[in-house]
Amino acid sequence: MKWHTLVTAAAIALASCGDMARLTVEQGMGPTPTLPNPKSSLVPTIYIAPAQAWPVGATPAAASGLHVSAFATGLSHPRWLYVLPNGDVLVAESNKPPASAARRSLKAVIMKLVMKRAGAGVPSADRITLLRDADGNGVAELRSPFLMKLHSPFGMALVRDDFYVANADAIVRFTYQRGQLTLTTAGVRLTELPGGPINHHWTKNIIADTAGTHLYATVGSNSNVGENGLDNERGRAAIWEVDLPAGTARLYATGLRNPNGMAWTPDTGKLWTVVNERDEIGSDLVPDYLTSVTAGGFYGWPYSYFGQHVDSRVTPTDSALVASALVPDYALGPHTGSLGLTYSHGAILAPRFGAGMFVGQHGSWNRKPRSGYKVIFIPFTQGRPNGAAVDVLTGFVSERGNAWGRPVGVAAQADGALLIADDVGNTIWRVTTNAHE
Repeated sequence: MKWHTLVTAAAIALASCGDMARLTVEQGMGPTPTLPNPKSSLVPTIYIAPAQAWPVGATPAAASGLHVSAFATGLSHPRWLYVLPNGDVLVAESNKPPASAARRSLKAVIMKLVMKRAGAGVPSADRITLLRDADGNGVAELRSPFLMKLHSPFGMALVRDDFYVANADAIVRFTYQRGQLTLTTAGVRLTELPGGPINHHWTKNIIADTAGTHLYATVGSNSNVGENGLDNERGRAAIWEVDLPAGTARLYATGLRNPNGMAWTPDTGKLWTVVNERDEIGSDLVPDYLTSVTAGGFYGWPYSYFGQHVDSRVTPTDSALVASALVPDYALGPHTGSLGLTYSHGAILAPRFGAGMFVGQHGSWNRKPRSGYKVIFIPFTQGRPNGAAVDVLTGFVSERGNAWGRPVGVAAQADGALLIADDVGNTIWRVTTNAHE
């Protein structure tokens, strides 16, 4: 066994004996989560659910009154979903770009092995696949390579006849015609996005506004709390606004450590996002969150979290920015890995899901016991969160602690069914009411 493998195994064994949560996940949720004092340790807590294939015939567990089935199987690390107007479902089969040799520090080696055990070590397929359920039976019988040879693709958006893809380093535009199974014309780079040799948070998501004049793009930080140098954080931990007619881009909101999913609330027209917060200050900190996005707003990273709670690891601090930090609307629990986000758009799935946000929680690595590994629903009233989160899809982790699956992107179909990308199970799950089956 190579030396770095031995060192890594020893580090994981040591870290697994680290900090234990003293609060429940639920205490770290809602508009006013409990935020205990931070904890520091030489080696961070590492407590993952090792990836293991779903047993034959097994599925996640749907909430009462709901049914779950496989919409498509045998994919390669499906991360993100987009439903076209004709009902075709696009899935980004993607993973992190290869790391630069210059970045292979001992910590990077350890984290690479940890992520491999968690199911994130596979190479990126770098493609978008089209899935079509022509007969409407809830199973995609047609599968077509929609776009190939991309660069760690993630977010997708269609604006009239232009189809946009957010690669790990740029937004690319393609020409699309309704019903196409494969895009054959070459793409044009619309705007660069922060990438580079580190590209710590590589997932770039995009969403168009209702007028089709702007795209909004998420760009995660290049570190946990700036330890790679703030020069490497320029333009990151932010949401960008791209003016399509003008072809220009500007920072729309900043201080968002790793924003991923975005959605609009139809009654208020507000943009919302889910954000992965920082690690390594204890199993009970810091909660990921769901928040509305204010133009020009600053949300704390790296200097503070959940408003003005200062992170003492970041020196020197910026007192003026900390004082301006906005408090997120709704905490989603510490280390839950909240990534996917979609608005429910009516009570087609079930009356209790009539208005609110579905959130795909990929699951923790820095919390003991684990958190996340499920899909939840946050009810809304008059365009804002109102009430406790509801479990929609659970059962992704076995009784022995192995991850059969990890939910990422979520998307709603026209009939109200909810689709979930499971990047460890290589499956797209479909949740409906029992009456739909």
